[in-house]
Amino acid sequence: MTAFIVLAIVVVIALAVVALIGGARRKDGLSATGDLSSETLKRDRAARKVASASADQPTTGRSLERSVAAERHSPAVAPVSSKAPAPWTAPDVESFGVTRRQFMNRSIVGLFALGISVFGVAIIGYLWPTGSSGFGSKIKMGKVSDLLAEIRANNGFLYKPEARAWITAYPSTALPKAETTYSPPELAGMEAGLIALYQKCPHLGCRVPSCNSSQWFECPCHGSTYNQVGEKKGGPAPRGMDRFAMEVSGGEFVVNTGAVIQGPPIGTNTTGQEAEGAHCIGGSTGGH
Repeated sequence: MTAFIVLAIVVVIALAVVALIGGARRKDGLSATGDLSSETLKRDRAARKVASASADQPTTGRSLERSVAAERHSPAVAPVSSKAPAPWTAPDVESFGVTRRQFMNRSIVGLFALGISVFGVAIIGYLWPTGSSGFGSKIKMGKVSDLLAEIRANNGFLYKPEARAWITAYPSTALPKAETTYSPPELAGMEAGLIALYQKCPHLGCRVPSCNSSQWFECPCHGSTYNQVGEKKGGPAPRGMDRFAMEVSGGEFVVNTGAVIQGPPIGTNTTGQEAEGAHCIGGSTGGH
């Protein structure tokens, strides 16, 4: 994006320079004054000296007679016959082609339009959705049955870095309570036995790791704790872990990482899970 902005600035500067050069040339063309060459000035000074010398010499009778005789022997000037001027006809504009001024004006307008077009295309290209499959879009996690098997193999927790999410199992026995607490985009995954939790702690955004001994999520920054489905159990966090909108299509578990849903309020406990062992973070408690 920065490259396109720099290109637009360069185009505008170039247009300004072209306009200044064109204006200077038009000013020179309209001026009626000019510089005389040194040879012309030398001839002019010589002519003035001769004229001055002739004016200083007195006129004698002999010189006057010679001038009169020269005028008598000079041939008579024949009269020049004049014709009536031809009527004026407006010139054809197309016969002139393109003048320099028109060329400069059209060039400036063309360059300016080109610069705006390039800048506009850059903006549209930046804002146009790319259809990427990375974070911020819908990501296919795999078959529901395969994910449940991976969760069991990883002692209850499965991390997916491409989605920045923890995938855990949601017990079917907790669905009646979940239906009164969670939204349809969350229930779509829970009914399939899965939940996708955002890795960030809602307190100050630290990445929350799992604790295999307690079977909870325990934040190392300030000690907030959450059960296996992200419901808050203790610490300064203002709510449970945020989660993503989920859907199941053809047995495929899909996580919409562009739709983050705020975690459940403090006191929510649909699964009734308590710590199953020692805490990984010192001082963690199960209180609210």
